[in-house]
Amino acid sequence: MTQMTDAKNNIITKEMEIVAKEEKINPEKLRKLIAKGYVVIPKNIHRNTKPIGIGDNLRTKVNVNIGTSPDCVDIDMEIRKTKIANKYGAHAIMDLSTGGNLPEIRKAIMENTNLPIGTVPIYEIGIESRKKYGRVIDMDEDIIFNVIERQAKEGVDFMTLHCGITKNSVESLKKDKRIMGVVSRGGAFLTAYIMYHNKENPLYEQFDYLLEILKEHDVTLSLGDGMRPGCLCDNTDRPQIHELIILGELVDRCREAGVQVMVEGPGHVPLNNIETNMKIQKSICKNAPFYVLGPIVTDMAPGYDHITAAIGGALAAYSGANFLCYVTPAEHIRLMDENDVKEGLIASKIAAQAADVAKGNPLAWSMEKEMAIARKNHNWEKQFELAIDKEKPKKMREELPSADEKACSVCGEFCALLMVEELGKR
Repeated sequence: MTQMTDAKNNIITKEMEIVAKEEKINPEKLRKLIAKGYVVIPKNIHRNTKPIGIGDNLRTKVNVNIGTSPDCVDIDMEIRKTKIANKYGAHAIMDLSTGGNLPEIRKAIMENTNLPIGTVPIYEIGIESRKKYGRVIDMDEDIIFNVIERQAKEGVDFMTLHCGITKNSVESLKKDKRIMGVVSRGGAFLTAYIMYHNKENPLYEQFDYLLEILKEHDVTLSLGDGMRPGCLCDNTDRPQIHELIILGELVDRCREAGVQVMVEGPGHVPLNNIETNMKIQKSICKNAPFYVLGPIVTDMAPGYDHITAAIGGALAAYSGANFLCYVTPAEHIRLMDENDVKEGLIASKIAAQAADVAKGNPLAWSMEKEMAIARKNHNWEKQFELAIDKEKPKKMREELPSADEKACSVCGEFCALLMVEELGKR
């Protein structure tokens, strides 16, 4: 049984009850949303995962990517990144490791968090294929499905799988004049496999078998966007939309099988096209939860892509996206370190809060009201407690010569609040 099959059978699970309480939503309403496929709760049956709801009528959630690279394998660093994700309020963590002992790294991450854990199994599939055959593109079906099943048994809660990369979508890519081509690593593995062997993508060809594995362990399928644009010039083109149409068809098959599913969206989109992208996805994929990387709204700010992504993420979430994948300052440059994780997460959480406020989410608005009251009352400790980053403003406050003063050092004795407050006492 999965959260979706239970929901279809009119069963409200304990996970649904927890999410309903957290989101201040009626449990029966939540059950119906899950039964329709509009909300997912990524929770593998083998793991004591904190239930997190992702989808319509819920607050926007934020994911943190961590993981090693072939040039940088440090499990202790990944554990530190995991703890930072826990501390600063991530809702999920994806392990994107491509270097070192991947099962060992996953185990270490899982032991240090109860947040939902996601992976991109094609990375491990590619590594095992290269070990066995010498090349990633020589992956076979046994390796592909063995890795997916092994990760499901380990307790992975959601998996990004590029099932929409097909022979037809690759042909669409060949005909299109993209500047950046394929920038998705997993998408590139499968595109190269199809182009070299002239064979269909096994994840698409044997989709029903894939669903059997995922359903057995209640792994949420995150349909990867292998044809996502890698620069603004390639946004919303035919390869991207072609793949999205395929993903929409696969969403229907997931729901029929009782497998929880969400859909991943584009990474580089100009502001004027973000709302259009969200509406197209929600329409084609029938309101499946939408998971976006950023989107990054300008390619001109390397080193500051946590900001470009937060700008795009706020508009994307307001326009229909449900799950924001953070982007760090290190994006496009190097493997993120612990500070990058914090900066990227805080920026994305700001975007999520801004979007939830704009959508009228009552929980988001209650937080805004609490902050307003704390500022009116010059209650600095309460402001720090409510802040998305609780440490930075407190540290800045402590740097003042007289931190016990009610006002900040911008206005000082000319504080607008204090001036009117004093007059009001007369």
